[in-house]
Amino acid sequence: MKVGIVYTSTTPELIQMVNEEIRKNLGDRPEIMNYEDPSILAEVREHGYVTAGAAARLVGMYMQAVSDGADAVLNCCSSVGEVADAAQDIGRYTGIPIVRIDEEMCREAVRSGSRIGVLATLPTTLEPTKNTILRAAREMNRHVSLTDGLIDGAFGIDQEQFKEMLCSKAAEISDRADVILLAQGSMAYAEEVIREKTGKPVFSSPRFGASALRSALEAKGIK
Repeated sequence: MKVGIVYTSTTPELIQMVNEEIRKNLGDRPEIMNYEDPSILAEVREHGYVTAGAAARLVGMYMQAVSDGADAVLNCCSSVGEVADAAQDIGRYTGIPIVRIDEEMCREAVRSGSRIGVLATLPTTLEPTKNTILRAAREMNRHVSLTDGLIDGAFGIDQEQFKEMLCSKAAEISDRADVILLAQGSMAYAEEVIREKTGKPVFSSPRFGASALRSALEAKGIK
């Protein structure tokens, strides 16, 4: 079994967390093939939206994983999650599912409460995540309200400082949220401390993405 993991950043912590969650769900059996292109996220940040060139390079990584024999592909960047949505037809045609790391997380947030707070460090991550939540809510015939938790000045600081910023912003929006969602997978290490400080359910994407990857593999008969 081979799984292709596609990243648009090279955060070692995120790669470690995703690999750990995949091992929890799939054991030591799968060969994990990592694909990284940080220029994609850099271009999205610079322009404020997913450019045609960035989308093309991302789809190219999906197809490289397919060419390399992947049984499923996991997209790990929420900023470009809608590109993964657009690639679903080719995933079905090739028989290689393209799974979003954050799709099931967004659905669980909708199941868990009607007021959802979304923490992110970039508008280019915040907006696609909100779009996914709203789409999931429509598909589930539920109404939700969203509260933005956009964190400025987070780049270049260490983990402990970032964790403090996350906790501060979570506390700021917690009275308007039934559940708090961490839009970026790299935030996952702060999930438990935010839950403790706010008393609210807190969701991060790596564990949901790994579970969705397992479900996609099981759906095609690979266990």
